[in-house]
Amino acid sequence: MSDTSKNEELQKMREKAYEGGGAERIEAQHNRGRLTARERLDLLLDKGSFHETDMFVTHRTHDFGLADRKYLGDSVVTGWGTIDGRLVYVFSQDFTVFGGSLGEVHSEKIVKIIDMALKNGAPIIGLNDSGGARIQEGVVSLGAYADIFLKNTLASGVVPQISAIMGPCAGGAVYSPALTDFIFMVRNSSYMFVTGPDVVRTVTHEEVSFEDLGGADVHASISGVCHYVAETESDCLYMIRLLLSYLPQNNLEDPPFKATSDDRLRTDEALDTIIPDEASIPYDMIEIIRRVVDNGAFFQIHENYARNILVGFAHLGGHSVGIVANQPSVLAGVLDINSSEKAARFVRFCDSFNVPIITFVDVPGFMPGTTQEHGGVIRAGAKLLHAFCEATVPKITVVTRKAYGGAYDVMSSKHIRGDLNLAWPNAEIAVMGSDGAVSIIFRKELAAAVDPVKTKAKLVKEYREKFANPYVAAARGYLDDVIEPRLTRPRLINALEMLANKRDSNPAKKHGNIPL
Repeated sequence: MSDTSKNEELQKMREKAYEGGGAERIEAQHNRGRLTARERLDLLLDKGSFHETDMFVTHRTHDFGLADRKYLGDSVVTGWGTIDGRLVYVFSQDFTVFGGSLGEVHSEKIVKIIDMALKNGAPIIGLNDSGGARIQEGVVSLGAYADIFLKNTLASGVVPQISAIMGPCAGGAVYSPALTDFIFMVRNSSYMFVTGPDVVRTVTHEEVSFEDLGGADVHASISGVCHYVAETESDCLYMIRLLLSYLPQNNLEDPPFKATSDDRLRTDEALDTIIPDEASIPYDMIEIIRRVVDNGAFFQIHENYARNILVGFAHLGGHSVGIVANQPSVLAGVLDINSSEKAARFVRFCDSFNVPIITFVDVPGFMPGTTQEHGGVIRAGAKLLHAFCEATVPKITVVTRKAYGGAYDVMSSKHIRGDLNLAWPNAEIAVMGSDGAVSIIFRKELAAAVDPVKTKAKLVKEYREKFANPYVAAARGYLDDVIEPRLTRPRLINALEMLANKRDSNPAKKHGNIPL
């Protein structure tokens, strides 16, 4: 065979691989409102940057008539490319081939690409669209899943791992995304569940739809499994590209610096009056964050889950930062089970990948009640405490209003290795609020008072004047400075640059035992 013929044969094989499961199945995929595996990669990656691996791999199963049904590349497309010129490794499951089901060679392709990501220190992005295990391969398909789970676990904290759920994701298929750092879903198009509606109906007699059982909004607001919900697949892929702009390639690199036209010394006088005079009146912490960060851009993670705490990424003076902030406009910013776990996971991610953590504090304490206590709020709060204590990245804290009780300690206080702890002049750092403190300290005086209401009001005023300010904490060095709110942005940028060469470490050990 001549060289020309060989080249023509190669081209025909490539064209065959590009066809996936064939024109009919591709049309069916489009009719469901979904893109194909390759179309998704075209949107995700820089134009012309994708290089495919294992295009000519085929499955090795002979049972159940599969010997005569082989597709080049099997049911997943793997390879590497770039996003904004930076290397990433990718796999994209192909629903047009055996419903994207996972078997032995499908797994081998994914494992190979994760190994390449680990060896070369670059993020791994998985686009999931699969009917689950390939039943025809039996226990081999289960072993194939476990091979991927192991690689996800070993890659954790080494390279960023991002999962996009672009269609169904059921049974064992859900655990690989769950082991990764961030999960993106598409509204009304993607689903995640351990058991589907039919099994639920049989076992528990519940009638539930795909959407209500495992849709994007359910996982984004109730379970907390999903970190970001997109309206369309193209939006989803764009947001993944945006997320990566805040992240380093691996755990040995610093996050990318992004030059900004936003003045590093910019002050904002609106911050001086943004906190209501009355301590019980809520305000939106997002407004503070946006007034401080570069160009007001805050990439919020877990926006609709545990909304009493905010987590996300931003740039400050071009530096990538992770932000954790109590949200006074939701449950007064109280810490509870879900918010503690949400923030703890985010803090640990930032610490794994050298992203400095900025913490805005306005917290009245932990949520009381039997539901929280019986649900394990102690353990959940300890997770957040463990995460902040363990973190060795630069940690800068700003107390904007309240910091009460044990929640003061937990929210990146000086005592747990906060590098720079600042407060605004109206900050209150105390065991509890003035009203509650007076009720306990002056219990006998109030009981004996002729006019308990007037007496209590006088005592509360005296207590507030003496303790409800940041200067008691500042006098002991628990706060490094009390600053005018309008100066928050330049002070944070200066602190980040002061801490740029920070070196800190934890005692030598295999790993800690976070209270899971």
